[in-house]
Amino acid sequence: MTAAETPRRVVLLRHAKTEQSSPDHDRELTDRGWADAAAAGRWLLSSELVPDLVLCSTATRARQTWEGAAGAGDRLQQAEVWPERAIYQAHPADLLDVLRGAPDDAATLLLVGHHPGVGSLVAGLADPEASRPALLQAVQRGFPTCTLAVLEPAGRAWPDLAPESARLVELYRARG
Repeated sequence: MTAAETPRRVVLLRHAKTEQSSPDHDRELTDRGWADAAAAGRWLLSSELVPDLVLCSTATRARQTWEGAAGAGDRLQQAEVWPERAIYQAHPADLLDVLRGAPDDAATLLLVGHHPGVGSLVAGLADPEASRPALLQAVQRGFPTCTLAVLEPAGRAWPDLAPESARLVELYRARG
């Protein structure tokens, strides 16, 4: 199967629970946040959702969330990680641009970001005709910390990713 024929998956992860200190970019995970991040990693492994590439906000809490998730197993630790400042405090359109810039050989992308951008991006990417209504309703109710959404884009190339172009297939709220 060529890269152009490889089924694509996007996993969007909101960072885990953090302390409420300043400055915002440097906030760290709480003990619960670390436990939730580890639970997210175990879920990724059990769901066979090992990313080829992780696009991670440069904020401490996002980096720690991926570190905690990746600690669940060697397969996650082998994923390439790109720190992306553009993910921090980004609007959904900016996050979409980050995803569109992924290399063609990455079949599964995982983006670690923030509220409200990540939840809004999930809602915007999800095709309401192709996605399960219960999942869409859950996203509309909110996207809590350490929640993961799995989408399957209709297109075969990352630059083709567009609003309402993906099927929302899974939603998981990690609790350690």
